[in-house]
Amino acid sequence: MDRRQFITASAAALAGFGVSAANAPLGTMARTDPLYKISLAQWSLHRALFDGEMDNLDFAPTAKKKFGISAVEYVNQFFMDRATDTAYLQKMKRRAEEAGVRSLLIMCDQEGALGAADPEQRRQAVENHHKWVEAAARLGCHSIRVNAQSSGSYEEQKKRAADGLRRLTKFAASRDVNVIVENHGGLSSNGQWLASVMEAVDHPRCGTLPDFGNFTIREGKTYNRYEGVRELMPYAKGVSAKTYAFDDAGNAVETDYERMMRIVLDAGYHGHVGIEYEGDKLSEFEGIRATKDLLIRVRKQLRGEHK
Repeated sequence: MDRRQFITASAAALAGFGVSAANAPLGTMARTDPLYKISLAQWSLHRALFDGEMDNLDFAPTAKKKFGISAVEYVNQFFMDRATDTAYLQKMKRRAEEAGVRSLLIMCDQEGALGAADPEQRRQAVENHHKWVEAAARLGCHSIRVNAQSSGSYEEQKKRAADGLRRLTKFAASRDVNVIVENHGGLSSNGQWLASVMEAVDHPRCGTLPDFGNFTIREGKTYNRYEGVRELMPYAKGVSAKTYAFDDAGNAVETDYERMMRIVLDAGYHGHVGIEYEGDKLSEFEGIRATKDLLIRVRKQLRGEHK
């Protein structure tokens, strides 16, 4: 049994890692269970939040009240100076719980390159993320999402990113928090490279957050999104459903969602799929609703294939 098969087969044993429903074999699911759950990534409302039209504390209640979504994914940029403010974090947690919303993860940016070439910078980046691990634990999140930013040759970047991620994951594991990496530019948008980094880290608490849209390695060079998601799904502890624009039938223009969600399900994943709308043709509220409608429609279409 290779590592990918082991990860899928051992899903039940990973219940303590907060991913019991993510890679559960379909045979263990009740027929009434949804093929996947839907969550809302806070970045979908980044314009409203940056413009002051919405407060960070209102995000979780808004997800439930406006969109009927009961799970959220935070972005650290919207409470960047509150990572160690326990009173504020408790207020965030209370607002979510009162709304009946589950807090899944914190997407972390602007804390340094975990694969920095300079060992001291790499060490500092790891330590910069510690406060977000602890914030995630206080909020009841199962993971923090990080970037595998690095520099150097293909192999050098793999070694450096794996080193930083391994150090951070060991710290996070002691807090019952996962460290998950999103394809987010550079070599991290090369599915084969990021999968090899996961193999190098080789820790059950370190995984991926495949994003359907982030496969631009550099200007003029992109990676096949379907192949990339297929390569990252064996390590997934979350999935990011990126959308930009929709056709008249309500389908995403950039991504064939039926094809993509078939890849997700074929990997044995049945956890949360997070809406991350980044378009400008629809308002943020309209884009979120359009993405949710698409995910529900595709889920119904694929149910017949996964009985």
